[in-house]
Amino acid sequence: MNYLIVGLGNIGYEYIGTRHNIGFSTLDVWAQTSNVSFTTQRYGDVAEIRYRGHVLTLLKPSTYMNLSGKAVNYWVQKLKIPLENLLVISDDMALPPGMLRMRKRGSAGGHNGLQNITDMLGTDQWCRLRIGIGSHFGFGSQVDFVLGKWTPEEKPEIDEALPRAIKAVETFVSVGPDRAMNVVNTKPKQADGN
Repeated sequence: MNYLIVGLGNIGYEYIGTRHNIGFSTLDVWAQTSNVSFTTQRYGDVAEIRYRGHVLTLLKPSTYMNLSGKAVNYWVQKLKIPLENLLVISDDMALPPGMLRMRKRGSAGGHNGLQNITDMLGTDQWCRLRIGIGSHFGFGSQVDFVLGKWTPEEKPEIDEALPRAIKAVETFVSVGPDRAMNVVNTKPKQADGN
């Protein structure tokens, strides 16, 4: 079975390692550890990974975050991916740094990339994996925060979160979204107020 795994981010050197690009970062780590390379194709950089008999196409859209739906819609149609086999990885300010949340559907929660995907696909019935980036910024500095680099304190949490995000996607592929959500969305042992 074929899957399309999309990591959201912005193209360009200045965006590498920023909070908003955590989707790109996740796919980069996955490609490196799987010894596969991305090739630049229409609307994005694409790599292919095989996992338990499934073909996973990894996509980093080149359309910039707010137009991510253009790339997702193109590749869904090109690869004839059923929407239940689409998973999008994005950043989320409502979650503490490194916390994961998987959902089968739902609102974009103010995330322009997710909203554009919903608009282009004409439905919100597709799976998303959100990775927390926190929200410790002052009034009016949200854009600077999401486009900023990780602090030395955050970096270890994120470095640890990316392999967990990859594992979450593998769980989604191997047992389906419902069982994957049960695993991924289980709260850590320590109470963190969420």
